[in-house]
Amino acid sequence: MSTTTTGTAAAGVVRRDGSVSAFDATKISVAMTKAFLAIEGDGAASSSRLHPLVEELAGQVVAALRRHARPGAALHVEQIQDQVELVLMRGGHHRVARAYVLYREERAKLRGTPAPARPEVRVRDADGRTGPLDWDRVALVVGEACAGLPDVSPDPVLAETRRNLYDGITADELAVAQVMAARTLVETEPGYSFVAARLLLDRLRREALSHLAGRPVAPTGAELSYADYFPGYVRLGISVDRLDPELAEFDLHRLAAAIRPERDLALDFLGMQTLYDRYFLHDRGVRYELPQAFFMRVAMGLALREADREARAIEFYELLSSFDFLCSTPTLFNSGTTRPQLSSCFLTTVDDDLDGIFRGYRNNALLAKYSGGLGNDWTPVRGMGAHIKGTNGRSQGVVPFLKIANDTAVAVNQGGKRKGAACAYLETWHVDVEDFLDLRRNTGDDRRRTHDMNTANWVPDEFLHRVEADADWTLFSPDEVPDLHDLYGAAFAQRYRAYEEAADRGEIRVVKRVRAVDLWRRMLTVLFETGHPWITFKDPCNLRSPQQHAGVVHSSNLCTEITLNTSADEVAVCNLGSVNLANHVTADGLDRARLERTVRTAVRMLDNVIDINFYTIPEARRSNLRHRPIGLGLMGFTDALFAQRVAPASAAAVEFADRSMELISYHAIAASADLAAERGRYETFDGSLWSRGVLPVDSLALLDAARGGAVDVDRSSTLDWDALRARVVAVGVRNSNITAIAPTATISNICGVGQSVEPLYRNLYVKSNMSGDFTVLNRHLVADLKARGLWDEAMVADLKYFDGSLAPVDRVPDDLKSLYATAFEIAPDWLVEAAARRQKWIDQAQSLNLYVAGADGRELDRVYRLAWRKGLKTTYYLRSTSATHVEKSTLRGTDGKLTGVALHPAVPAPTPTAPPRPVPTDVLACAVDDPDCEACQ
Repeated sequence: MSTTTTGTAAAGVVRRDGSVSAFDATKISVAMTKAFLAIEGDGAASSSRLHPLVEELAGQVVAALRRHARPGAALHVEQIQDQVELVLMRGGHHRVARAYVLYREERAKLRGTPAPARPEVRVRDADGRTGPLDWDRVALVVGEACAGLPDVSPDPVLAETRRNLYDGITADELAVAQVMAARTLVETEPGYSFVAARLLLDRLRREALSHLAGRPVAPTGAELSYADYFPGYVRLGISVDRLDPELAEFDLHRLAAAIRPERDLALDFLGMQTLYDRYFLHDRGVRYELPQAFFMRVAMGLALREADREARAIEFYELLSSFDFLCSTPTLFNSGTTRPQLSSCFLTTVDDDLDGIFRGYRNNALLAKYSGGLGNDWTPVRGMGAHIKGTNGRSQGVVPFLKIANDTAVAVNQGGKRKGAACAYLETWHVDVEDFLDLRRNTGDDRRRTHDMNTANWVPDEFLHRVEADADWTLFSPDEVPDLHDLYGAAFAQRYRAYEEAADRGEIRVVKRVRAVDLWRRMLTVLFETGHPWITFKDPCNLRSPQQHAGVVHSSNLCTEITLNTSADEVAVCNLGSVNLANHVTADGLDRARLERTVRTAVRMLDNVIDINFYTIPEARRSNLRHRPIGLGLMGFTDALFAQRVAPASAAAVEFADRSMELISYHAIAASADLAAERGRYETFDGSLWSRGVLPVDSLALLDAARGGAVDVDRSSTLDWDALRARVVAVGVRNSNITAIAPTATISNICGVGQSVEPLYRNLYVKSNMSGDFTVLNRHLVADLKARGLWDEAMVADLKYFDGSLAPVDRVPDDLKSLYATAFEIAPDWLVEAAARRQKWIDQAQSLNLYVAGADGRELDRVYRLAWRKGLKTTYYLRSTSATHVEKSTLRGTDGKLTGVALHPAVPAPTPTAPPRPVPTDVLACAVDDPDCEACQ
């Protein structure tokens, strides 16, 4: 792409003296060329690669500016330079980028503090009227944003804001200028993330309160009164047909008095921008919902059917606004609205006929419309070459239908809030499984590719037994072996072998025999190359299911944590929320009393979702009301380790995973039992594992017995489980399923903690999501480095240069390197062991990403077999070393996510005591911060 002919949506470029000039993309190419020449010398000028490289990088800068610029708004020169720096880092040009950073810092020092804003600067309101800039108010708002935050100052924010000013700037651009000014300082001081958030909050206050008042108003934080605002907000939401009219029946003044305005200040910039862009209610683009009104609205929506609605709403609000617990995104989007679709996940089974297949598409569209994530079981659909009785022809297999499912997911984009998302599951014995593995490839016939849909292998134990025995594996079409779909464990193995014998006798027409090891290797190779299909395990999901008396688990969901029964008549539904574990620990360990209070209230909130929910299809409503499953999980696990000074690659971290999940499971089951006593047990309780006194921790023995005692998991416990078993048998539970650990990608951003049970990705990096690019800096690390006198500009430069890793930085002490080790510096064995300890307490599953540094096929084989032997039910994304480098790579595939893979030579197998392994740089796989990826949102 030639940058000389590429424009942006910007009206111009604001120079540092306040003047505005036309945007000229050639200046970007010239600046980048000079940067390369400064590092590589004059000889680089004659290199045939320099010009096209610079043109490509400059084109990326222009594309990023176009993507983030608002139509008609001017860009500041610093914004352009920020993008140049970011593109250089993403392209792997570390030395050039580092020199560029230091050069910018030196120039900034030479410029010094600019002169005050010139008196001729005027601000233009939305109605077109202009007036002089009220610099005193700007200074007041910036000072208010910095108040109470250590190590931040209004002065650099004001100085940077001045550089963004020009005569005729709009009021909205002025607000953005202040946010951007604070945002540029985040990488050197994480406190400025809160400053940027508060400045964005000031913009939101002006937008929302002006909309309510019908005229421009601009209150500061001190002038804002939630007591005055909240009743009018509810009335406005009802008048524009967004809020449920029943909310007006609450005692709004009582609820307004319970609001805690100071909690607005707990949001960092990523959290506030995420809420602003995607969660806060708006009237045709104009937001009228402030943060604490948002949390109270969600709480009110969940308390609609409670006897004392106000008291429960306040109780729920306290939990949400404190970030002790947060509901999943669909609940936050829609609670209290006229279309309260609050459920997170839907699982379906697709029938083997055209009516069933197209009903599946319709159901997917209706479920996705209001933010539901989809898991589709496609195993029943007959394979390539199978006979079609109605036409006396042969089937084209499942792949053409999956292509349509992919396009349906793209078409239904959830009102622009996030893309429709689905995952297709297929069992490993299906004759089309080899084509299924190729669905996410960037090569081959594009009509047989699904670039936007996730895929997952549904793997029976019998297959892995064959892999370990180096035996053959037989592929069938499901129309000839229909009962395999519903069988698992020993019954599956017995029936499968009988079908193989029938095939040998020529009684089955569509059959293919392969070497099990060869198919397994291909599964892992494609997973490494494309990030799909994920590896999930059929038998543990079914053998440990509390609901095995009422059906079969045929797949998981979009994020592999839900394991519920599905059939042609029942669409499984799950309702999710996550405890913020970081808020429930101190340096001395878990705050058990606080955790119990949080879990008990959270279970009540999730159970309320089921009765309040807006169901788009009857199969979902029937299933949810019969079984009432919920999925209580957690987030902030790594932050909780930091608070306790526990290194993630340690026995102490594994033990903490065990004990924290035991507490959550215990209190969640107890809370569901209390709800059963209050409201009645769920309809299909009788015959369940619950009814037989078999709790999730007990069901591990069922899997162990089926595998002949081969499940290697610590079985220790610390709580009085006998008493809880007796209570469950006596009174029942309200919910068929109670616990599941979701990815929490977006809600953890809101809370300002690490995702789910994820290890630390990097200590400093740029995160991309639907709201833009954000500098993410590990606040825990910065506090430690400050305490030891090590936090300075050189440390920032080193963190950038070494991809957010401390390991190569000599002056950082070893204890900090161990505590803040990044995901690719931790042997994956630690992640699997911690997950196995949690899994014994969980009745569903957990979204477990695996991070493997520089893995070859043998390493992947070892890690995934370890996960299987440890009794894990599912795994999620495979993050390889390339996740570090894809973010900086310019070579993205046609699906926008992945590129080709060069397999590396073998590296030593990791062990829990092994040091970090060398990290190669030429492996490419799944990116961690893909704005189109559900797991990254």
